[in-house]
Amino acid sequence: MTEQTRRPPETGRDAADAFATGGGTDSGDPALPRAGAKLVLRTGAEQPWDPVDLALAEGRDPTPENIERARRVLERDGAAAIERTVP
Repeated sequence: MTEQTRRPPETGRDAADAFATGGGTDSGDPALPRAGAKLVLRTGAEQPWDPVDLALAEGRDPTPENIERARRVLERDGAAAIERTVP
């Protein structure tokens, strides 16, 4: 390759075009909200959680004692236990 003076790709019109279009092909991604669309926000509690998952999310080792403690917390508090840990 010969030595040429070129602008880095992140400067100039190409970068501005990519920024303005959301990177190009992403603008048609159905996962991205459209302007004015009602957003449906999900929380961590909307999916099933095992006691092992809760223990790990709390930063605890998955020992039998910690798993049992997490099981009791999930039974007692349900989704609120998850919301406190993973908002």
